[in-house]
Amino acid sequence: MNKEKYKLLKKGLVLDLVGMLTMSIPVIGPFLDLLWAPYAAKQMVKMYKGSEGKIASVVVFIEEILPFTDVIPTFTLMWVYNFVYKKQPTPQTIEVRVDE
Repeated sequence: MNKEKYKLLKKGLVLDLVGMLTMSIPVIGPFLDLLWAPYAAKQMVKMYKGSEGKIASVVVFIEEILPFTDVIPTFTLMWVYNFVYKKQPTPQTIEVRVDE
């Protein structure tokens, strides 16, 4: 599990970096965002399952499609939310008594 979560972090950092690089390309950068936004949203859903992944994919799509918001590291923030901020549920134990 530990190895898998750091793979997600690495992939998220790369995707955030690519999303930010489109801002540095004059003239065609904003048009590249039109292609990048749906791809980024699809990757977010693949990386994070369930309703959280779906919500994050909408957020990353909007963030990538809007001008001047490419500096927000959405993938990294989602990783921090999932593995640092969000409390993991504590396992419940059940006591079983056997009467003899």
